[in-house]
Amino acid sequence: MSDFLMRSAEPDGAIRRPFVEVAVVMQREHIDNAWQAWRWMLADIVPNELAFGEQPRLLLKDEHEERWLHPGFKVELFTDDAEGYYLNVTTPQPCFWVVWRMEEEAVLADEPVAVPQIVTLSYHDAGRWLDAQETVEQVPATPDVVQWLQHFVDQHHVLEAKRRQRPQSFKPLLDRFGNPARVSTEKKFGGAGNG
Repeated sequence: MSDFLMRSAEPDGAIRRPFVEVAVVMQREHIDNAWQAWRWMLADIVPNELAFGEQPRLLLKDEHEERWLHPGFKVELFTDDAEGYYLNVTTPQPCFWVVWRMEEEAVLADEPVAVPQIVTLSYHDAGRWLDAQETVEQVPATPDVVQWLQHFVDQHHVLEAKRRQRPQSFKPLLDRFGNPARVSTEKKFGGAGNG
């Protein structure tokens, strides 16, 4: 079992949105490629700890890989996105999604580092970021996070009732320009019996 701490109230007693605090581990690994020697990717999501501090830090660096810990991400659950959480929790493998970007200029190290921007449990959020051409990767959520998310979905998600579709015969016929079409059953052209 993991040590994720899910909360829904602040110490002052004020009710807040449910959230979990996480840290993101990014990994740079050596690849056998003539044009690119290294590639960045999401390695893991771990429970955030006070001992991590507030700044990203290098965990490991050798000739094969480099790992960075990015602490202090608050993953909140919003009632108006209950469907996004429902879509996540009903998949075979519910997950966290992370949006990350490369530093424009090297700030954390001698070379630019991949820096997480957002962590979410919402299928809809992940889709919007992907549509915006952002780099979005995922890691499986732990069973305790999945259970917490399922509890939230059970409380806030309402399946929309399927609406009865109107039979096609009641739809007005339109021509190719969108104007009402005229249908006639009378014969316009010749044939036997005219005359």
